[in-house]
Amino acid sequence: MSIRALVWDIDDTLFDYTGADRAGMRGHLAAEGLLDAYGSLDQALVRWREITDVHWARFAAGESDWQGQRRDRVRAFLDRPLSDTEAEGWFERYAGHFEAAWALFPDTVPALDALAASHRHAVLSNSSLPNQDRKLRVLGLRDRFEAVLCAAELGVSKPAVAAFHAACDALGLPPHQVAYVGDHPEIDGRGAAEAGMFSIWIDRTGAHPAPESGPRGPHRIASLAELPVILGADTRFGAPSTFR
Repeated sequence: MSIRALVWDIDDTLFDYTGADRAGMRGHLAAEGLLDAYGSLDQALVRWREITDVHWARFAAGESDWQGQRRDRVRAFLDRPLSDTEAEGWFERYAGHFEAAWALFPDTVPALDALAASHRHAVLSNSSLPNQDRKLRVLGLRDRFEAVLCAAELGVSKPAVAAFHAACDALGLPPHQVAYVGDHPEIDGRGAAEAGMFSIWIDRTGAHPAPESGPRGPHRIASLAELPVILGADTRFGAPSTFR
């Protein structure tokens, strides 16, 4: 295997999106006087994430724009009509609490450091470029990536093969020389494999069933510390796979 570059997912791969979302929602609901309105924080998060999935799908299908899907998520979550200004204001207040909780996973910087000299790096995210570019800058990672590609600007989202191939094209490399690292077994893991890339699925909790075996299945890891060993990088950092 000769892997020359890695393309990374961001949310729940490099950045602890789930942890920040939980802390941010708790702070936001408390500030809005809504902490008891949904039974529990967990119930509120389940509802918010279900609504997010629905409206992201509408956005991915071209049925809504980036700002529109944010406003529609707020209206559905609160279950009441709101003007665009009111809905956008509510979302911005939530975003402030969410961003205050932003943090990288502990293994992110060590893994990027270990692979900095041996591999090129880019990002492919099912989000928007202004959103993810800003996030990477706030987290101190932006300069580590040659390219940052996002679905909103590409016009195609993962798991479509075209999205992964766009990232390979940005690096000027064929898919078989590029690894993709992401946290979703289908959107990231299966999608990258179908695109002909070396697919690496990070399953930090171990709660998912094992992926299908075979050359087109993603390689599952539990920590980014496993990457140098898998990729054969010349470094002392790294750990054997806990799933072998």
